[in-house]
Amino acid sequence: MTSRHLFTVMTIFVIGVFGYAALAPGPVGRPARFVTAPGVPAPPTGPPPAYDVGPLTRPAGRYLGVALNGAPQDMSRVDRFADLVGRKPNIITIYESFDDEFAAAEVRKVHRYGALPIVRWEPFTVKLKDIAAGRHDPYLEEFAVAVRRLNLPVALTVAHEMNGHWYSWGAHDNRARDFVAAWRHIHAVFARADATNVIWAWTPNVVNPVPSVKLAPLYPGDAYVDWVGIDGYFTRRGEQTFDDLFAPTIRQVRTFTDRPLLIVETGAEPGAMRRRAVDELFTAMRKRPDLLGFVYFNQKGSGDWVIDSDRPALAAYRSRAAADPRTGFRVG
Repeated sequence: MTSRHLFTVMTIFVIGVFGYAALAPGPVGRPARFVTAPGVPAPPTGPPPAYDVGPLTRPAGRYLGVALNGAPQDMSRVDRFADLVGRKPNIITIYESFDDEFAAAEVRKVHRYGALPIVRWEPFTVKLKDIAAGRHDPYLEEFAVAVRRLNLPVALTVAHEMNGHWYSWGAHDNRARDFVAAWRHIHAVFARADATNVIWAWTPNVVNPVPSVKLAPLYPGDAYVDWVGIDGYFTRRGEQTFDDLFAPTIRQVRTFTDRPLLIVETGAEPGAMRRRAVDELFTAMRKRPDLLGFVYFNQKGSGDWVIDSDRPALAAYRSRAAADPRTGFRVG
């Protein structure tokens, strides 16, 4: 064999060996190894980062919310309310008992609509001190994991109106330190589950009917709270103006926190007072930079709060919402 032929054979042999090495499959079961160029991040692994609720806690716009019987299970009821008031609500209330599974389907519906769900978590069947002691951790952990898995923004109130005496978790048979300990414990369980897609809305009742119960001892601390929520209703026998109804509570709150305010539940009884109440809610929202908005409780409960057939009140709502371009922004 001539040297030229020998060189050709050797070249083909070398190409064949290295070609096979490049194309042959690796050992069975060995994961593929990705090599990235310098400065290029490796492909992501694990769950996606938690939804960043930061922009929603202090938005440039304002919230106009609603609590409706049968919604968000039936979103046509929300559509009907939006038609009446001339603005799509961007907060929708969901009520859950402490033994309910996380309402993932309802939260998904609210988010698709362009609104923020606010879940009112009500511990009817458990004691605050037992929550604080960890006796319900399996349930809390399952709930928190479900919130994180869905990974959509959720506002959460826990044991709202805790300064009142009308709920089992209220101030009449619970110590303030038990409420604080329970709230902080729930917050810690969510943190361990990386469920940081939650806006924590600490929500007392207006102080007017319970002036002896001070709010400061019930406050878990700024590290555990994003919003201060307030529940309060305009009634014929009670307060009929925004300042009379909400100002005493806001003054107390401002002695211990500067967290943004959201009126999480409000309504007005029928009559001229209702139209005035709607006007004053919008006026307060325009004048107070710390007031993010309000949620109208459009149901019958302790009073008749339904606004559907009240033409003067609806007209006031429509005109005031239309006059403020910040209201009703879409939650993405």
